[in-house]
Amino acid sequence: MKHKQLIMTCFFLALGVLSGCSKDEITDTRDKNKTNTENSGSGGSTEIDGSDDDYIANSSFDHTVSITFSTSGDATVTGASDNISVSVRGNGITINNTGDDVVRYEVSGNTTDGFLKIYSGKKQAIILNSVDIANSAGAAINIQGPANTPAKGKRTFIVVNGNNKLTDGKTYNTPSAEDEKGVIFSEGKLAVSGTGALTITAQGKSAIASDDYVRFLAAPTINIYSTAGHGVKANDGIIVDNGIISVSVSSNMKKGFTSNDYVTINGGTTTINVTGSAAYDNDEQEYIGTAGIKADSTFTITAGTLTVTNSGTGGKGISSDGRGYFNGGTISVTATGSNYGSSNNGGGFGPGGRKSDNTLSSKAIKFDGNLYFAGATVTAKASAHEAIESKGAIEITAGEVYAYSSDDAMNSAKDFTISGGHVCGYSTGNDGLDANGNFYIKGGVVYAIGARAPEVAVDANTEGGYRLYVTGGTIIAIGGLENGASLAQNCYSATSWSSNTSYGLTIGDNIYAFKTPASGGSGLVVSGESTPTLSAGVSVTGGTSYCEGMLTLNPSLSGGSSVSLNTYSGGGNNGGGPGGNGGGPRGR
Repeated sequence: MKHKQLIMTCFFLALGVLSGCSKDEITDTRDKNKTNTENSGSGGSTEIDGSDDDYIANSSFDHTVSITFSTSGDATVTGASDNISVSVRGNGITINNTGDDVVRYEVSGNTTDGFLKIYSGKKQAIILNSVDIANSAGAAINIQGPANTPAKGKRTFIVVNGNNKLTDGKTYNTPSAEDEKGVIFSEGKLAVSGTGALTITAQGKSAIASDDYVRFLAAPTINIYSTAGHGVKANDGIIVDNGIISVSVSSNMKKGFTSNDYVTINGGTTTINVTGSAAYDNDEQEYIGTAGIKADSTFTITAGTLTVTNSGTGGKGISSDGRGYFNGGTISVTATGSNYGSSNNGGGFGPGGRKSDNTLSSKAIKFDGNLYFAGATVTAKASAHEAIESKGAIEITAGEVYAYSSDDAMNSAKDFTISGGHVCGYSTGNDGLDANGNFYIKGGVVYAIGARAPEVAVDANTEGGYRLYVTGGTIIAIGGLENGASLAQNCYSATSWSSNTSYGLTIGDNIYAFKTPASGGSGLVVSGESTPTLSAGVSVTGGTSYCEGMLTLNPSLSGGSSVSLNTYSGGGNNGGGPGGNGGGPRGR
């Protein structure tokens, strides 16, 4: 199709102007309101929106500039027009596009001391063809606006072909009137695509930085190693639509992804590992922790696979100043670091411990706004503090949520509502599921495990005048329910229960199998839409497994012995406190 289009275009140009025809003169004649395809990098193609300007397939270019770096001499640049000035000093290349040309830069070759710097107010593309660029004094690729004019809003395509490497210097020699924030830096938008691999080693600043947004499309492999700055830093947002992205950050206070606005994940495979610790920032004059992902506004995931680990002291897995939307995809978040600092009353981070300003807690998922779970599969684990915490409300309508912690497994500062999905909150030292407002269980399957008295499996803030309301759903609660609960649906307590034992629960036509914890909890409470039957010591085969195998739906059961059930009115372990262990609105 492309060859036919090229021949026909040249034919009509020849009739009209009797001039030659080059590839760069050909514009994309496809209807941009229709769907195109772009190579996905996995042997197939990915459908794209023909009106989406972040896809390079939807753009045309006036001509191509070829750049070749060299390890044995000066770099070479060919194809520049009258409006494009080029300066080559060794392997340091500076290009100034002063005209209206939309340029594609084809970049190849290797250098151990070079860079590509472009001044331009126009859209452009940088095609990396198995390059290796190291700059001892700054960014490897530096995209600036026209002289003394910001280029915010302008788009640069980064297309990854073959195997590529980019490295910055440990110190930057940046002109006083300019910014230069990472190995790849752009004042405008960055749209990253291609079928190759790109390894970025950040020694001085961040790996990828934009004063606008950064978007990953079909379907490069990006490997980031940062010992100095963030993995990906953007002012306006970070979007992952496709690709394989691996980020490793070891510097104190830094993040894998950090955005002054939103972070959105719509697909691909993203893996982020953070090992740096919290520390005092002299510029900000406050203590700052690390995070796998930090969004100043909203975090949203609709599809794809996201794995985040943070082993740093006082670090977070995913953190946001705004709301979180877990609408799809598979998410695993683990925070293994200890809490940073100490409390100002000697109580540490334990129950009643009031924290001072030099303390930061280690949590897997922590949001200042509301949290919504509506179809994702989420596993969150934290060693020292909450696994999942919202300073607002938590609402679960679908999907699977598994939270494990020595503190509250899941904690909301306001109301907590479960109306669907499969939810498991497992705490070894506090409440399984905890609300500092009202707690509503309206539907879904809920397996909650609390520690021994005074903690409970499901806790509402009765001390503050709030209650637990049960109107539906299937509930398995080891540790009982909050005192004063309103139980519109009948609940039942087992006359006895054993730790580390497989149980079978039948409610109507539905069969559930669950494994009790090795220790902790006092009392076993079950509830469903009809009167349940319970058996202990069963053998379980088949079914659908949830919550890392602790809960199985519709398996085949054999053996075991019947367990007597009594009507339950609430009370569990005499109630739990309002977000003990710093889990309420106090925790930073």
